[in-house]
Amino acid sequence: MAFGSEAVVPVEIGEPSYRTETFTPRANEEALALSLDLIEEHRAQANLRNEAYKQRVSRYYDSRVRSRSFRIGDWVMRKVSLATRNPTEGTLGPSLEGPYEIIGIQRSGAYRLRDSNGKALGHPWNVEHLKYYFK
Repeated sequence: MAFGSEAVVPVEIGEPSYRTETFTPRANEEALALSLDLIEEHRAQANLRNEAYKQRVSRYYDSRVRSRSFRIGDWVMRKVSLATRNPTEGTLGPSLEGPYEIIGIQRSGAYRLRDSNGKALGHPWNVEHLKYYFK
């Protein structure tokens, strides 16, 4: 189907059918012109439906997100990264390391850490990679 016109199967060309008998070119042209005139409205409606769908998905996602925040002085465990993972431990090695104390808040969700020996880590860590350490 292209621009509202219907495809005719080759069998229908030789044999008369209701569709081939009632076809009027003028009415078809008017319907195509009307369809072209309304295409912008259809696009606008589709965009509105798309935006409404995106908002519903965003609202659903945001309702299920649990925000985490820490305060200075809290103790956290840090996810083991590929750089700090011991290659001899394999997949059965620990997934968290620490504990670390939070010594500073860079911005929302980024924290400076200090290990239990008092040595500060070089760069801030995102809250995604931290879990609260219960003493």
